[in-house]
Amino acid sequence: MNATIVKKRKKKWWLNYTFWFILPSFVLYTLFVIWPTVSSINLSFTSWDGINPEVRYIGLDNFKEIWESTRVHNALKNTIILAVSLVVLENVVALGLAILVDKVRWFRNLFRSIFYFPVLMSGIIMGFIWMIILNYNFGVFNQLLDMTGLASWKLDWLGNPDFALWAIILSTVWKAAGYYMIIYLAGLQGIPQDLLEAASIDGAGRWKQFVHITFPLLAGATTVCVMLSMIGSLKLFDQIAVMTNGGPGFATETLTYIIYRVAFGEGRQGFGTALSLVLFALILIVSLIQIKLLRRREVQM
Repeated sequence: MNATIVKKRKKKWWLNYTFWFILPSFVLYTLFVIWPTVSSINLSFTSWDGINPEVRYIGLDNFKEIWESTRVHNALKNTIILAVSLVVLENVVALGLAILVDKVRWFRNLFRSIFYFPVLMSGIIMGFIWMIILNYNFGVFNQLLDMTGLASWKLDWLGNPDFALWAIILSTVWKAAGYYMIIYLAGLQGIPQDLLEAASIDGAGRWKQFVHITFPLLAGATTVCVMLSMIGSLKLFDQIAVMTNGGPGFATETLTYIIYRVAFGEGRQGFGTALSLVLFALILIVSLIQIKLLRRREVQM
C-alpha cells in the first residue's frame, strides 16, 4: 500500500504547488545568472571586442596576459589595500557608532537616522558630494584648513596619487558604516545585561567588559559585517568612477574598475571577461577563508 502511495505521488509531482512556485524563479535565475556565467567562461577564451559578430578563440592568452600585466598587478595591489582598509575601518567605526547609539539616552532614534542616512544615498550621489568636499579650490575640507591656519596642508586630495585612494576609502567608510552599525546594534541589544552587571559587581571596568564579554558575544554580527564589508570592497566601483575615474594615472584603478575600462572603454570584451572570472575566484576564495576562520571563532566563543 505504501509503495502504491509513493508511486502516485511520483506521478503527480507536477501537481505539487511548490514546483510551480519555484519554476518562475528558477527560469529567471537560469536566464540571468547561470547562462551569462557559462557564456562568460566561453568568452574568456576569445579576443572578442563586444561588437563584431565574429568571435576568435585565443585559448589561455587572456589569462597569460593577466598574469604578466603590470597594470593588473597595480589594480590588484589597490584592491587589496582598499579591501583591508575598508574591512578594518568600516567595522571599527560601525561598532563604535553602535555602542554610542546603544548607550545614549536622549534622541536615540534621531542619532540612528543620522548615522544611517548616508547608506540611503547611491554611490554616484555620494561620489559627487565628496568631490565637492575634497575640491582643492572651494572644497569644505581645504576651506577648514584655511580657517584653522593650516593652509600649508592643503592638497588636491583627488588629484594626488598618494592620497586619492585614501580619499575614496574615507568616503566609502562614511557611506557604509551606518549599515553595519545596525547589525552590530542588533547584536548589542541581544547581549544579556545580567552578564555585564555581574562583571561590574566583580570590579570589571567598561573596557574589560567590552573585551571579555561584549566583543566575544558579537561574534555572529562580526562574521556577517566582515563578510559583507569584504565582498563590498572587492566590488567597489561607483565611487571610483565618479571621484577619480581610476586616476590620477592608475593610482585608484582596482580590479572591478579595470574590468569596466578594458571591456567597455578599450573594446576588449574577452580580456575583461577573463579578468572578471579572476575577480570572481578571488572573492570566492577570500569568502570561504573568512567563513572558516570567523565561524571557528564563533564556535570557540
